This record gives sequence, structure tokens and C-alpha cells, in this order.
Amino acid sequence: MEVIIMTSTRKGLKQLLTTCLAATMLLTMATGAYAADPTTTPTAPAPVVAPAPAPAPPTIPDVKLKDLSAKPNVIVIATGGTIAGQVADGDPTNLQNYRAGTYKMEDMVAQLPRKDKIADVSTYQFGNKGSGGYLITELYDLSLAVDQALKTYDGVVVTTGTDTMEDIAYFLDLTVRSEKPVVITGAMRPWDAIGTDAPANLYNAIKLAASGKTKWFGTVLMLNDVIQAARDVTKSNSHRMDTFQSPILGALGYIDQDNISIYRAPGRVSKAGKTAWTTPFDLSKIKKEDLPMVEIAYAYQEAGGGAIKGFVADGAKGIVTAGTGAGGISAKMGAARTEAIKQGVIFVTTTRTGSGTMYPGSSEGIIAGDSLNAQHARMLLLLSLGFSKDFKTIQGWFATYGAQNVDTGAQAS
Repeated sequence: MEVIIMTSTRKGLKQLLTTCLAATMLLTMATGAYAADPTTTPTAPAPVVAPAPAPAPPTIPDVKLKDLSAKPNVIVIATGGTIAGQVADGDPTNLQNYRAGTYKMEDMVAQLPRKDKIADVSTYQFGNKGSGGYLITELYDLSLAVDQALKTYDGVVVTTGTDTMEDIAYFLDLTVRSEKPVVITGAMRPWDAIGTDAPANLYNAIKLAASGKTKWFGTVLMLNDVIQAARDVTKSNSHRMDTFQSPILGALGYIDQDNISIYRAPGRVSKAGKTAWTTPFDLSKIKKEDLPMVEIAYAYQEAGGGAIKGFVADGAKGIVTAGTGAGGISAKMGAARTEAIKQGVIFVTTTRTGSGTMYPGSSEGIIAGDSLNAQHARMLLLLSLGFSKDFKTIQGWFATYGAQNVDTGAQAS
């Protein structure tokens, strides 16, 4: 259809254009083609593009039979942390001002002198960030990666930041299925800082994993030449290089150059070669989403019950209390705990003192945390709830796999 409109004045032309524009707006709005800006030419909707699939994780280097040598084959699985840190502004005296998780493990291992004396070393960059930045679902992946590596390698070293190193170490201790050595290490000073402990810790961790001396020990932690059990160790100082300690129980041993001295072993070693050595927490049997929310409530003078109430409201399925003395909590915390237990939340009691054993009582819904600190008890409760909702079953796991007492019957046999 052709429309011819004639006008003899500018005013009439302006009125006509205004009328036509209004008509066009009404027409396009009715057809759904009107753009937000009426002066813009309407365009067809953009096609829906499916999101790109997530990249597949790198494959851990495999060791072929033909590649094996007389030396042990050790792989370093890197997650970042201070050990991979770079000093700020290129100033090697920046012992506290640095960027954690900067250097790649492949380059770090390449700088280690004479590593060929102790092992054939491979690397796998799992991640490169601070330890506190990892999610539980990522620890799930890390544990499976360690077990995958141990199918062919003689030992694994895992490097992490030290802030939550004890949490990560105990998670691995409870979940890795292989009996081969797993050594976790890191540093208190960045890789390129003056007086750094990073290269020596990495070298000695590789040496320890290659020695095979911690086979059946589960995961051990090695920093500052000292070997500690993952279950017992805790970070005791925010800056000192001897920060990791095992209260009351003490270290497993230490490394002095070529000498690796082991003076005690974790209780699970007495179950070596037996079914009881392996924990029930086989991550290949569950999905990472099955691991529930578990929190820690800290006790102090007249502590309120708000933390416990808030955790329950957020969906926590388990709560660990870090109590005063032998696990005591305030009246308000106790009332909130009683109400939470009615809602099916399972509690574990520990002490905030740094050491001490919690013994079973008669309270319903409360499990004694033995000598586990709060952060270790949280990991055990989290894994337990991922595999069972039965209180008695979880209580039994704390009494056996959590307590890790020496099986004296094994000595007699």
C-alpha cells in the first residue's frame, strides 16, 4: 500500500512526523518488536547460546612400566599457598607481604638441586590459591586425585597453604584409600623471600614420600624437618616456622639431611594390612554434593545460643562445639543445642583448650570427640554424615577411626 501525504508548511510536516512516529510505536508494541529506545531500529532477538562445557581437569601424569627406574617415583600435587608465593614489589625481605599461589610447581621442582638423588619427580597443578579458599567439594576432588596418582606412583606430596593445612591433611587422612605414603607440606615464608623455608620443605617432603617410611601411616604433615600425624597436628603460631605441633602426643619423627628418624606411629599402623585400616569414607561411593554443612560453635563466658540457632537455620546437619575445659558450654548454648538435637542435628563435643580427651556420656544426640580438636572433629563429622544419618553408626566411627587407639591385640598376635 502506498500512502501519499502532502503538506505545504514546516509546521504541518512536523505534526505529521510526530503522528507517524506515534503510530509506528503503537504498531511495534502490539507486535512485540518495540525496542526500549524508539529511535533505534528493532532487531531480532539474539539466539540462545548454550554455555560452554567446563574444561576437563588435567590428567595426572601416568607412570608406565617401561618408565620405571630404580629410584622411587613421586608426584607433587600442588594447590598453591605460601610455598608457591611471590614477594611483593620484588622485595625479598617481604616475609608477610606476598602473593600466595603464584609460582607453578613444575618450575619450583625444576629449581630443586640434586632431587635426582632421592626420586624421579613429576608434578600436577591441581590449583594455585590459599588453603582457606578451597571448598569441601574441591577437597573431594583432591582426595580422588591423590588416590588416582597412587595407582602408579610410589608416593604423593601435596603442597598447600598452612592456614587450613591441618583441615586438608585430616580430610585426606580419612579418605585416601591407598596405603602408600601421602605427605602434605607447605611453607611459612614465600618461595623467593630471604630465609625461606619453602625449598627445603618441598625437598624433604619428596624425600620422605620416596623413602616409604610412612607407608600405612595415612597422611602425614612435614614442615620444618618435623613429621607429624595429620590427626594430631595443629597450627600453633601465625608466623613462626615451627608453628605445627602435636599437643601432648608429639611428633612422629624428623628429618636430618639423609636421616629420616621415625620414633612413633599413628594408631592405625597397628591395623596395617587389615580391613580395619581403611576408613568407611570411600569418596568414589558418594557424590560430592552428599557432603553436608557442618559448623563449629565456640564457647566462652556467657556465650549466646545465636550461633547454633543460626547454623541450624542455614541448614547445618552437624555442629561441633569447642567447649571450655572438658567441653563445657554456656546455659544459652546448651538450650540451643537441645533444641537443635530435637531437629535431628548431631553434635560433637571438643575442647577449646588445645588438647584433652572428651569421653562418652549419656546425653542424647551428642558424640564425644575424643582428643580431636574442633577443626578435625568437624572433618570427621562432615564425612560421617555424608555416609550415614544414623547416630549410633557415626558415634561408633568416632570411637574407632576418630580415636585411632593402638590395637594392642595386634601386638600379641
